[in-house]
Amino acid sequence: MRALRVHHHGEPADVLVLDDEVPAPRPGPGHVGIAVAAAALNLPDVLLCRGTYALHPQLPFTPGLDVAGTITELGPGVAPDLLGRTVAGVAELPNGALAERSILAADRLYGVPDDVDPADAAAMLIAHTTAHVSLLRRARLRAGETLLVLGAAGGVGTAAIQVGKAIGARVLAAAGSLAKAERCLELGADAAVDTSTTDLVDAVLALTGGRGVDVVFDPVGGDAFDAARRATASEGRLLVVGFAGGVQQIPANVVLYRNQSVLGVYLGAYSKDDAGRAYMQTVWADVLAWHTAGAVHPVIDRRIGFAHVADALTDLAERRVTGKVVVAPDLR
Repeated sequence: MRALRVHHHGEPADVLVLDDEVPAPRPGPGHVGIAVAAAALNLPDVLLCRGTYALHPQLPFTPGLDVAGTITELGPGVAPDLLGRTVAGVAELPNGALAERSILAADRLYGVPDDVDPADAAAMLIAHTTAHVSLLRRARLRAGETLLVLGAAGGVGTAAIQVGKAIGARVLAAAGSLAKAERCLELGADAAVDTSTTDLVDAVLALTGGRGVDVVFDPVGGDAFDAARRATASEGRLLVVGFAGGVQQIPANVVLYRNQSVLGVYLGAYSKDDAGRAYMQTVWADVLAWHTAGAVHPVIDRRIGFAHVADALTDLAERRVTGKVVVAPDLR
């Protein structure tokens, strides 16, 4: 099979190699093998190439996390009726999603209905379930509250805009250029701030009559988190979803005096036991229902083949991507 592989660590453009004759991975106990229809790129793919991600698969490995495809092989202990089904999931490294075949854990499969494009499923899997868990379970966002989304033009940011609106919140979007801010408005944000030219704190306080927002969705971190915290209302909730711009620094004294809550969001925590896995199935069911109703959809920046993945990961690292990049093995 063909697979993109990393043989030594470095920048994606330097280390991603398309190998044409890689043995297809075989599923072990409790796992399935899939024919990949589509995969979606994430910032962790860049970090995996660099060797700076939390996971360190043995070299050489294939990166790629969220994936959709058809089950072609069953490992020991897997129910036989799964064979032939179209599913989505997070690929099991070192046999990641950026290949013609990949491996998924059977107890963490998400069904993909016939009327859902596998490319849409791959693009929604991590982004929209993260937004759902963050806003509904962790922050308990309610209709009528005000949500601020940082990094709002990114894959998870665009998902948070849509999920926030589906809940009935007023959504303010913060993005790093005028074009990205305008795209956030097209996606349904009630207001958007171009942080390259406008002070975020001043803009958000003006948009909320000086009160601040109820919930902050932050996949960015760094200075953006500090600014958003200062634009958060008393009893507001700040969601730490990621730290693409630097790890958040949390002043405990200010959090105390303003009755604010800082909440971490890590989807992997729900894969560790039956209750968590069952909960994530309900999250995916909600995402699919919203998708069918037209309330949410993946924002796909581009669809590419293996030959263009390294350039796309460079664009992702340098924040030149709006939404998600989808990779399909049959595209050239």
